Amino acid sequence: MKILSMTATFGKLENQTLTLTPGLNILSAPNEWGKSTWCAFLATMFYGLDTREKTTKTALAVKERYAPWSGAPMSGRMDLDWNGRCITIERWTKGRTPMGEFRAYETESGLPVAELTGANCGELLLGVERSVFLRAGFIRLADLPVTTDEALRRRLNALVTTGDESGAADELGQKLKDLKNKVRYNRSGLLPQAEAQRNDVQSKLSELQTLHDQSQTLQQRLKDAEAQMAQLKNHQAALQYAAAQEDILRVQQAHMQVEVAAEALAKAEARCLGLPSRNDAKEEMDRHALLLQEQANLVQTWNTLPPEPQPPQAPERYRGMDPTDAMAQAAEDVQHFAHLEVQRKKPYSGLIAFPIIAAIGIMIGILVNNPWCWGAMVLAIAVSGLGIAIGCHNQSKRNKNALQQLLSRYPDLPVNRWEEDAAMYAESMRQYDEMLQHALAQRRQIRQQMDAVEENFQLLMGGLSSREFLLRRNEILAAHDALADARREHQQKAAHAAALGAMVKKVAPPALPDALTASEAETVRALSDLDFESKQLQLRLGQYQGRMEALGTEGALQNQLEAIQLRIGQLTQYYDALELAQQTLEKATAELQRRFAPRISQQAQEIFRQLTLGRYERLNLQQDLSVNAATGDEVAMRAALWRSEGTIDQLYLALRLAVARELTPQAPLVLDDALVRFDDARHAAAMQILQQEARDKQVILFTCQSRENRTD
Repeated sequence: MKILSMTATFGKLENQTLTLTPGLNILSAPNEWGKSTWCAFLATMFYGLDTREKTTKTALAVKERYAPWSGAPMSGRMDLDWNGRCITIERWTKGRTPMGEFRAYETESGLPVAELTGANCGELLLGVERSVFLRAGFIRLADLPVTTDEALRRRLNALVTTGDESGAADELGQKLKDLKNKVRYNRSGLLPQAEAQRNDVQSKLSELQTLHDQSQTLQQRLKDAEAQMAQLKNHQAALQYAAAQEDILRVQQAHMQVEVAAEALAKAEARCLGLPSRNDAKEEMDRHALLLQEQANLVQTWNTLPPEPQPPQAPERYRGMDPTDAMAQAAEDVQHFAHLEVQRKKPYSGLIAFPIIAAIGIMIGILVNNPWCWGAMVLAIAVSGLGIAIGCHNQSKRNKNALQQLLSRYPDLPVNRWEEDAAMYAESMRQYDEMLQHALAQRRQIRQQMDAVEENFQLLMGGLSSREFLLRRNEILAAHDALADARREHQQKAAHAAALGAMVKKVAPPALPDALTASEAETVRALSDLDFESKQLQLRLGQYQGRMEALGTEGALQNQLEAIQLRIGQLTQYYDALELAQQTLEKATAELQRRFAPRISQQAQEIFRQLTLGRYERLNLQQDLSVNAATGDEVAMRAALWRSEGTIDQLYLALRLAVARELTPQAPLVLDDALVRFDDARHAAAMQILQQEARDKQVILFTCQSRENRTD
């Protein structure tokens, strides 16, 4: 089978076409050109896309990694040459399943190829399952080591040992394993189930015996509890009968107490007959207390009054004068002082008259012209002048004394403040009169209130003293209180007697003699405990009986146990036979597998020798497809991990090519950068080997290098 062309809308490929030829196809391109994408597309076209694959933290699922970058649906076409027929296979996306649709048809005629389906396309065209192809004919740098795969192992083993790929031996081995697992697989299978059933039946038998013994014990304890309850109930009846007799006696005593209370009530009613009511007496006492409180408040108010104001200290000049006279006297003194000051400054009138008298005397003397007359005139003038001088002196002295007298009345006060001083004295006297009148009015008001309270006292007490009044009212209250107490006592006694009478029941004496001494409370508590215990015992008995019924009878369980034991024996023999057959088949398979390794090893060894230019002459293939190798001068073979990375790649390439020759002889051989770490010499050897492979099958080599295209 050869691939002619591929057209892909897949990842970065947007409806791109890759044309191939038979033989060796070398596709050299730089990184990120799409080589790995074409490889993934090729595998997807043959085997479809695994939509169940999930993206992990380290790897993307194929459906996500290669989703078209353009957003178009994933699709592809591949033209093939299959057994001389030119056919075309197509896969495309419809709905939510990438590459879920498939079609195969003749390229020229378009007629469908019925034998090809989306499920069997790869296996029918390439001859192997997907996992075998990816491990044999699909070689990528990252996947050079051949990992173990059940399908690969089965095909290699069957092909090498028998030449038949039907896998009949493996199928037989799997059937034996399945049958053996059906009988016993760890804790599951028919045999563990039967053993579990046996254990369950044995457990049921043991539990049934335990439940039977416990039921016998519980039934005996239930009988004992019922007997104790019968004794306690008889004792309770005896206690109730005795209590009923005591109740009858208490009722009789209660009726006697009612009669005594009725007599006391009659006496109290007689004492209150004709007395004021209790409310009236209480109101009068409250009124008396209120008047006492009011009187005490008035006395306290009287005692807290300020003292009567004292008259202001009057100056000596105003003593004996009322404020009006004082102000008039001050005004008169100011006027008098002003008048005296004027008189003191004014010349004496006699001094003015003296020149006039002298002039008149001179004129008379001139007219008379008499010496005696002149002498008399001079004498008269002299006498007149002396009289005038004496008059002036006396008048000045009188004025001075009058001024001194006025100033002494107002010591240390200037004249201009005499009237102001009198006014201040008049104001202080006015304020004193106002304060005095206010104080007298307060005292009159309080006195009037005290007189009114005293009058109300007399009206309330009716001539009695306060002590007698209160004593009398207290006696009235006491009489009414005694009446109320007697009435209440009578009612309580009557109600008590009635209640006791209602409680009295006719109780029959106990049926049996009573020898118990427990109290009523102790008896009730003991009965309650026994009743609770009996119910618990009955409940547990019911549970045991229900469980015993669920378990079944002992005979049925024994029969079931015998049948299970017989089945366990049969299954054990069957399991031993299967195990013997499986061991025999495994020995035969192991013997065949030992014949498998040399055939692959021989081919891989020859290819590896060519790749390493004869350096490595020996190669050994293990059952897990790991390889050991040795050079010509090495004594012991070593695992691949002991070699360089390039040698490891060459070692596994040799193994891959050997496996591909055996399992996929007609399928294309696909290599993706598988020769990157080869040196030039070994790279040239590898290219020669690929040229040889290309003679029998199509080889597709994707590479990022240019040396693959050299012809030298």
